[in-house]
Amino acid sequence: MDPTVSSFSGTSFSGTASAVVLSVFLMAVGVAHFAAPGCFRSLVPSWLGRAGPLVAASGVAEIVIGLLVLAPGSRAAGAWAAAGLITGYPVCHLDALRQTRRGHPQLLLRPLGVAARLVVNLGYIGWAVAIAVAARGGS
Repeated sequence: MDPTVSSFSGTSFSGTASAVVLSVFLMAVGVAHFAAPGCFRSLVPSWLGRAGPLVAASGVAEIVIGLLVLAPGSRAAGAWAAAGLITGYPVCHLDALRQTRRGHPQLLLRPLGVAARLVVNLGYIGWAVAIAVAARGGS
């Protein structure tokens, strides 16, 4: 047997490690929604309504989805759910374009900062999709 392949659902060690890291990341960010809600509320566009319930709901969703990604039997579904959830976050970053300007006191509200936020989120989506595809055996 190839040493990089485990009997752990026939997945490669690197694929399993990547899924575990994504899972821990999602759960940590989910917990952070409750530990530092003000930070997350500031990202919610005002036209979406009350930020508090949205932050709490997305925090719970990230924790639950993180648990799904962690379990090999639900990894594919969890990773697809992660990709779907994260796909909604660029809305907040695109909305930040309304406030962006060069020299803004907040780095993440400068044009380059908003662009970086979008690129990072696209990377997270790609990461989740890669895990979902790998969990389904690459099919």
